[in-house]
Amino acid sequence: MQRKVGNVLLECVQGNIVQQPDMEAIVNAANKWLRTGGGVAGAIHRAAGPGLEKEAVPLGPIRPGEAVITGGHNLPNKHVIHCLGPVYGVDKPEAELLANCYRNALKLAEEKGLASVAFPAISTGIFGYPKEEATRVALQAVLAMVPTLKAVKHIRFVLFSAGDLAIYQQMMEELC
Repeated sequence: MQRKVGNVLLECVQGNIVQQPDMEAIVNAANKWLRTGGGVAGAIHRAAGPGLEKEAVPLGPIRPGEAVITGGHNLPNKHVIHCLGPVYGVDKPEAELLANCYRNALKLAEEKGLASVAFPAISTGIFGYPKEEATRVALQAVLAMVPTLKAVKHIRFVLFSAGDLAIYQQMMEELC
């Protein structure tokens, strides 16, 4: 599903975040130490190779809502933007911290002059953020940033499951 908002193409697809060769950057749902982990972080680190962790670790620890950027290493993407999402029910205020992940990732992409960024569903795995609520926060944060974006022209949400994709499609219909 695609929607043009201003000069930016928003899309949601089912797939694997490490298989987005047409995106200049992918976003990692990182841990605070920026080390290899499980879920999205593990998949990205495994695909990128050990150089990613070597470059990323000195940039940590990061706090919920913060983002840092590294090279893509063995990924087909120039960069990886690492965001630490909030743990639902622990990190407060969850919605603001989650929105900051998306805002700060897009700010870094703008600073680097990147035209395209792919996001996973941050904080919805082991961090326990309810998927519908997280999707609303993510889309509202991105939509609020669109008018400020000069370099970024393509934002993709890459959802692992068909159920997650359906949530994003429904929310895009409602909000875009």
